[in-house]
Amino acid sequence: MATHAKITSIDALEAFRASLIVFLSKTHSALDQESDEIRRTRSWIQNDQRTHWESELRRRARTLAQAEQELMSARMTKATENPTIQQMAVHKAKRALEEAEAKMRKVKLWMRDFDSAVDPLNKGLNSLRAFLDHDLPQGIAYLVEVQKIMQDYMESQKAPAAPPPPAPNE
Repeated sequence: MATHAKITSIDALEAFRASLIVFLSKTHSALDQESDEIRRTRSWIQNDQRTHWESELRRRARTLAQAEQELMSARMTKATENPTIQQMAVHKAKRALEEAEAKMRKVKLWMRDFDSAVDPLNKGLNSLRAFLDHDLPQGIAYLVEVQKIMQDYMESQKAPAAPPPPAPNE
């Protein structure tokens, strides 16, 4: 059984430790970006999209009311025998209003369901963040200790062996 370890270089441990530190830094940055993206998306749905489609609903309702008024006017004045253009404008405005109502329903649905859809994924990110904040730094510190131990061992192997004690003269 061998009583000595054959260690030729501890550079691989140092390279691995350096790579872990780079990985830790890049992963923290990526997690921060993803958390920001989740917040931006939530804000976009709850504020920007809601506000946009509410104003579109009002605008399209006004357009429909105006088109209906023009159709009624055309029918009452009988200025045109066939108010087809006004009828087409009313149908177009109704479709546009229905589209805005459908979009608003979808925005409300996303506002309601966003957190429940994103939370399971966010929990995974949080557990990765906990690993990166706690376990990985401990592993890096452990590698430093292993490097020190191996360095000391290598130095002790390089030290010249003490000369054997002289034999007693009898």
